Amino acid sequence: MGRLSTEEKANTYQHTIFDWLDAQSPSGPSEKWDSFRFIDLFAGIGGIRIGFESVGGECVFSSEWDEQAAKTYEANFGEKPAGDITQIDAQDIPDFDILLGGFPCQPFSIIGDKDGFEHETQGTLFFDILRILEEKMPSAFMLENVRNLTAHDKGNTFRVIIKHLEGLGYNVYSKVLNALDFGVPQKRERIIICGFLDKIDFHFPQPIPHFDRLSLFDILEDDDEIDKKLWVRESIKKSRNERMKKELARPYITHENVAGSVTAHHFSCALRAGASANYILINNERRPSAREMLRLQGFPDTFKIVVPYSSIKKQTGNSVAVPVIKAVANEMLKALKSYERRTIEDGKPEKRADNCDYQLSAQLDYAPKILSKSSSSSVSFFKSSSDIALSKP
Repeated sequence: MGRLSTEEKANTYQHTIFDWLDAQSPSGPSEKWDSFRFIDLFAGIGGIRIGFESVGGECVFSSEWDEQAAKTYEANFGEKPAGDITQIDAQDIPDFDILLGGFPCQPFSIIGDKDGFEHETQGTLFFDILRILEEKMPSAFMLENVRNLTAHDKGNTFRVIIKHLEGLGYNVYSKVLNALDFGVPQKRERIIICGFLDKIDFHFPQPIPHFDRLSLFDILEDDDEIDKKLWVRESIKKSRNERMKKELARPYITHENVAGSVTAHHFSCALRAGASANYILINNERRPSAREMLRLQGFPDTFKIVVPYSSIKKQTGNSVAVPVIKAVANEMLKALKSYERRTIEDGKPEKRADNCDYQLSAQLDYAPKILSKSSSSSVSFFKSSSDIALSKP
């Protein structure tokens, strides 16, 4: 087979994983969940929005405080997100069916359960998710975060989060998913948390077949089309080659860790907003282009780039892998539609979660008996969507 042109590779990229995921989309007779309304919190550049629009969703509200990210979002979706979510009254948000958020994390202090829930999370952006859920009580939500959230503070942090979501009356599911399993050549493991007010029979998506996954060859642009500024000096190339642990057939991507060790793979390590300039190199010769970074995250080639390279590097490092979100959205809609059909056939809804009488505004003594009463531990959360990558793997 001859060498594919850049246009042919772009067409391959556009259709392979997206066609496979479209084939998995829930189908059936017209019903409530054929269309639905969602809100996009901590929206970044809209990766989560793309995933849920692909299964029939309509975004009725978005929020993103970072100006450059909001600029990219507006260029691609025709609307400028509302700003700081902490300054927005939940009552001012339009009604919706599903809350979505790649919620950023930030430092807050757990000072003992005697101070209750508000003191556990007050001042954190997770608190804003909870207050909006309590006010609106949508049918479902989906949250995304770094994998390490599940292990932080020996798992206590994650258990507190789940307890408070369950305390609002939601049946909560969580699982770590890897972007490599959903068609893009990037190892990016993220925790996905889904919640449903009703007792939904939900299952996380399974990895897609290997033959439907994209390779680096599919997503890389031709070298002669790459900006000369992205090519590294010969001294860097030589040093990188000398430290590379194994030889691989091209194309490959090398990753340099904090200790200076260089490893090569036929996929990318997780993109990071705060990474050094040469954190990942293609064939030890150049940095990835803006379009290549978007492709590694599964964005379509129609996605507009309207900010400088440094900004799109930060934005893609903070973003989600779109095919992962689309796969989760497919399964959520499949489960919601199945539940809807079942309740219509049975004539009555199944019982909701037993703990749905919880009220965020009143239950100051609700805090789960997880943490030591005498200890004060700092929960290392990221400050904002622009800071997420500073602590990401």
